[in-house]
Amino acid sequence: MSEPIKIDVWSDIACPWCYIGKRNLETGLADVARDDDAPIVEVEYHSFELAPDTPVDFEGGEIDYLAHHKGVSPDQAAQMLERVTGVAAEAGLEYRFDLLQHTNTVKAHELLHFAKAHGRQIELAERLMSAYFTEGRHVGRDDELVALAADVGLDAEQAKVALESHRYLSDVRADQEQAAAYGINGVPFFVVDGKYGVSGAQPAAAFAQIARQVWAERTEAGNADTVDEPAA
Repeated sequence: MSEPIKIDVWSDIACPWCYIGKRNLETGLADVARDDDAPIVEVEYHSFELAPDTPVDFEGGEIDYLAHHKGVSPDQAAQMLERVTGVAAEAGLEYRFDLLQHTNTVKAHELLHFAKAHGRQIELAERLMSAYFTEGRHVGRDDELVALAADVGLDAEQAKVALESHRYLSDVRADQEQAAAYGINGVPFFVVDGKYGVSGAQPAAAFAQIARQVWAERTEAGNADTVDEPAA
């Protein structure tokens, strides 16, 4: 049996396109899973902070953030949010920018590494993004993060200690250093099998196509390796 296709995903909890990309990736892989020779795929998330200078308690809404930090007018910011809300809806996500609480995400990334160590990273990534974009939860505060960790079956007290001690901050920084080494300057960014880079929230069909392509390459390579040597 071939080794799983590894998909490494650099993303930020506060990136609307990252949640869309996550959902499209899942949809594409679900389609591929129905193939007769379905690829085996392993997904791992890595930390990327889009705005590390953002305060934990940002004053204002998402339009204020875009206007003040991205240098666009409030009208332009509103149009940007309307567009991404529409794209999210196509992916089956109901964004609520009217509820969203913009915040610093470094602790959310630390918690994701804690979850990875306990086999719950994928579940927590989904819970954090859903909480942030659809429920208006404050994912920059320890108490909220601990509650969200508990939602996916993680031990609340252990999560609290991990956040307070910053035990996983070095792992966050290592992810960011790897992103810099790859030349990643925007997210979501997907590294497939360590050799293909896919930038942006691609459609589900694009993720399905590359998974099938890589799996076919694996199959061809495996067949070539098993051809009998000619008799002496």
